[in-house]
Amino acid sequence: MTLTLTDTDLYQRGAATLVASWDVCAAGAPGAAVVRGHGVRSGVFPHGPERDVFNNALLDRDLPADASEVALDAMEAAYASASVDRFAAWVHESEEAMRAAITARGYTVAETTRAMATPLSDLRLPRPEIDLSPAAWPDYVRFLERFDVEPGLMAGVDPDAYRVVLARGDGGESLAAALAFDLDGDCGIYNVGTVEHARRRGLATALTAVLAHDAADRGCVTASLQATPMAERLYASVGFRDLGRFLEYVP
Repeated sequence: MTLTLTDTDLYQRGAATLVASWDVCAAGAPGAAVVRGHGVRSGVFPHGPERDVFNNALLDRDLPADASEVALDAMEAAYASASVDRFAAWVHESEEAMRAAITARGYTVAETTRAMATPLSDLRLPRPEIDLSPAAWPDYVRFLERFDVEPGLMAGVDPDAYRVVLARGDGGESLAAALAFDLDGDCGIYNVGTVEHARRRGLATALTAVLAHDAADRGCVTASLQATPMAERLYASVGFRDLGRFLEYVP
């Protein structure tokens, strides 16, 4: 059966998968939770290395002005209750009422990412021929420590929650990694990263395509992700569709 999926459908599927992945991360971090309020889902991480990375809130789309204020109140209350004063509020660029409401509270845009997704029937790249080493969750945690993060980031996550792909060099060095997380037939692809000296070899593209093809083999029908400006063309080459930017507002 072929599904007809609009951009709105793809966005909503990807947003649900993203928040569910936050639930998994919160379950492995002390005192953390995803707090659901009217019009907002707030990932609240008060302790550990996760505090500096995962305090993000996703504001719903298509909220009227009065509901935007309610959602912002709920978000601020969730972080205040955990004594978290540094967080990012993700607002889709099309949401003029929410953008006006959050700007009026003194928030500014710190960075942007782009929501992207694709029906897996629309993949543009065949499955890459790339040698992948078996990777367990501790391998991925060690890989993260090669970047500018505190040791132990994500160490408490359920080791079976994500699928991990890891590319190694000839000497066994971990060069690139990525994660996949499934929810209701959508595969979220996250944390695609390559160590600096191994970039521009196509490893990130290959890992993304591998995860997308594997998802189709498992029976998923869509895949979703959030792209930094530098990675947008990479994901587009695999077949991911532009669904608009997230503006990441900070207090």
